[in-house]
Amino acid sequence: MKVRLRAIQWRRMSQGLFLILFLVLFLRTDYQGQDQLSGVVNLIFRIDPLVALAATLATRSFIYLVMPAGLLLLSCLLLGRWFCGWACPMGTLLDASRSLTGSKKTALPGALPRLRYILLFLILVGALFGLPLVGFFDPFAILVRGLTMAVYPAVAMAIESFFTLTYQQGPVWLNLWTEPLYQLLRHTVLPFEQKVFTLALPAMLMLLNLFLLEIIQSRFFCRTLCPLGALLGLAARIAPWRIANRQPTCQNCRQCTPLCRTGAIDGQSQVNQERCILCLDCLSDCPKDHFHFGRVPKHTIPLAEGLSRRAFVGTTLTGITLPFMFAVRPFKRHPNPALIRPPGALSEDQFLGRCVRCGECMQVCIGNALHPTLIEAGAEGLFTPKLIPRIGYCEYNCTLCGQVCPTGAIKKLPVSEKQATVIGRAFIDRNRCLPYAKGVPCIVCEELCPTPQKAIGFREVSVQNELGQTVRVKQPYVIDDLCIGCGVCENKCPLPGRAAILVTSAGESRKKKDLYLDGYGREAG
Repeated sequence: MKVRLRAIQWRRMSQGLFLILFLVLFLRTDYQGQDQLSGVVNLIFRIDPLVALAATLATRSFIYLVMPAGLLLLSCLLLGRWFCGWACPMGTLLDASRSLTGSKKTALPGALPRLRYILLFLILVGALFGLPLVGFFDPFAILVRGLTMAVYPAVAMAIESFFTLTYQQGPVWLNLWTEPLYQLLRHTVLPFEQKVFTLALPAMLMLLNLFLLEIIQSRFFCRTLCPLGALLGLAARIAPWRIANRQPTCQNCRQCTPLCRTGAIDGQSQVNQERCILCLDCLSDCPKDHFHFGRVPKHTIPLAEGLSRRAFVGTTLTGITLPFMFAVRPFKRHPNPALIRPPGALSEDQFLGRCVRCGECMQVCIGNALHPTLIEAGAEGLFTPKLIPRIGYCEYNCTLCGQVCPTGAIKKLPVSEKQATVIGRAFIDRNRCLPYAKGVPCIVCEELCPTPQKAIGFREVSVQNELGQTVRVKQPYVIDDLCIGCGVCENKCPLPGRAAILVTSAGESRKKKDLYLDGYGREAG
């Protein structure tokens, strides 16, 4: 019994260490004073077999970035779903939250755990036929997105507010203690710049719901909804090393059945390998010491819980038909001009197929320019990154978003190639631009344009201002061949509200041919 208790302590220590590693990598996914990052949180997506499989099916090509996922899948073929019980940061956080949520052991329909197989199969079939869903259900995507867009910015703002209050209102003796602590946090925990995000609340609610489901049952998401767990569970069916009950007919006390956090032990006290996450609770709690972990040399492979024939057919038809229904929407022919993708983004279909909606590119963006989309790219594009120039601009010398993308949806570009990559074009609204509309001198957009040859030129003309006076002003115009769409002009435009110069996705490099240059599908000039 002491040996088994020690094994549980090792499991808890493993969970804690993996969680700390995850949080350290998450905090390192930020600008670190140079245009090179190492050891960032995208490593967790590169060991995710679900992401690897979905991205491979979506692009119909092998993605070398996610090769480590094969190692995790292989380990589950040998040891079962060990990752879910010993390493998964989402699972660890759900276990830790149980003292707050207080799981009620609610009795639910026995077929409910099959939902995770329906989701798994829908994700894979949808990916093959052009419906990217993995980013909405993968546990790592939900966790990292929620932390990036909501939790981390809110925590950082709370810390900044507290230390600002102590600095401005506190006595001198208090500041002698708080200032060194603040500097320590600045170098370890706090982000380079405070960020805001447009869909922070939906991202937070999606993450929060997983913890609220713990009120219904322990590990509700893991046992019922997690498609990654379903995939690892299928691999665990043939694992030779497993937890088993030495007594095939053990039905004496049945204490183990309600204690199992994933519902892996049935009414006959036998272990379902597809659900078992090797938490080892049954080994320590069984009063008869019937459970053990070891190699089972010969065992029959039971039928998977899987899908019924009706669910299989329904899921397949849904995964095949939905992409074609989505393809006939008008914006597929005329994309939203406000949808500006990051530099290095693949063609839209390839980009949507690979992007896991993790938000890492948004977290690492120096200028806070990248934000999650809502419906600009359709329902399937929810939470994918887009540039909003009025909030932030793309830094001319920065290539960080391509470095952190775990699947290559955003290519890693050298600085010289990134600087030449066009993500859009700027257009001047003459009804709002001060030199045009009011005859007031303003050259901010030209001054801040980062390209070596300024993409904004001037025409000096005589106009009447609001006072009826004739004045000479420089009226700006955009030189299309030089503009890369970085958005600094729109971001820094001094007008309140909507800027007088706007950036759209027209002319972006990732399109083979821009069909909107002159409005009729002909190349301008």
